[in-house]
Amino acid sequence: MSPSEIKIVLEAALLAAQEPLPVAELRKMFDDQIDSNTLRLLLEELREAWTDRGVELVSTASGWRFQTKASLQKFLERIHPERAPRYSRAVLETLAIIAYRQPVTRGDIENVRGVSVSTEVIRRLEERNWVEVIGHKEVPGRPALYATTKTFLDDLRLRSLEELPPLEEIAKSLELTQIPPQPAPAQSAEDSAETRADAPAETVQPSAA
Repeated sequence: MSPSEIKIVLEAALLAAQEPLPVAELRKMFDDQIDSNTLRLLLEELREAWTDRGVELVSTASGWRFQTKASLQKFLERIHPERAPRYSRAVLETLAIIAYRQPVTRGDIENVRGVSVSTEVIRRLEERNWVEVIGHKEVPGRPALYATTKTFLDDLRLRSLEELPPLEEIAKSLELTQIPPQPAPAQSAEDSAETRADAPAETVQPSAA
């Protein structure tokens, strides 16, 4: 096949895909007869060909995908008024701590936030497939270690954790402040503290998801 024909096949596969496709998966269409470097070069050429269109080809943590340009989102929302999920300050603070300090345990998160982390907060992040358990810390009780997922990076349009903006920028955009480590409160206090943190009045919407 010529390079032009290969790019047509790649284009069709990526436009039809529901999820990002890694190079290893794309190679299967050609019986692995085209090496990874060649495919990446052709993908870059395909990306360049779509530069001046409303849809762009991007490389994410999970693979390659076509997506609408962020600058056009306000127009698309007028005919597809889907509302993004809204997350409480407690959820976003917990996500930020996991993203920048991973892998971390619930105890690590609580030391930073100064309040207990409710099961509901972790559950919401796991349901969104933004965090996952990647192991257990070898200390008494073997608490779970949490880290972010490739889906988290994909939703932020990032290829790796190295592309995350400085924590100060995240904190400023979410109006968060660093809380000095302190002992976790008692059970009755932690429930009320987390409830206040998760109250609708405190909800904010992440801009990048």
